[in-house]
Amino acid sequence: QVKFVESGGGLVQAGDSLRLSCAGFGRTFSTMGWFRQAPGKERDFVASINFSGGITSYADSVEGRFTISRDNAKNTVYLQMNSLKPEDTAVYYCAPSRGSQALSGYWGQGTQVTVSS
Repeated sequence: QVKFVESGGGLVQAGDSLRLSCAGFGRTFSTMGWFRQAPGKERDFVASINFSGGITSYADSVEGRFTISRDNAKNTVYLQMNSLKPEDTAVYYCAPSRGSQALSGYWGQGTQVTVSS
């Protein structure tokens, strides 16, 4: 059974940093992405990374502040989030992706990130 478990969220102040982790079980996907869903909004693309880690992509809203990385030996994907803003508040999910589109059927429980001003 394939599943992903996100962790590392929390309550922080604006300007702080957090590192999210996404542990995968069952199989390894070539491209992995992070997505987030704020209250009352749709789930949006945040970042993606290919298998080697040599190709990454970011949403404009996080470019320069967030960094996606992966450790294939641990089947884990990370999201380093710096200079957090209140508008980054959301539940963050990881999933295999094709570009900025998540493959369906792989959502986990997510991890809550709350940034206070």
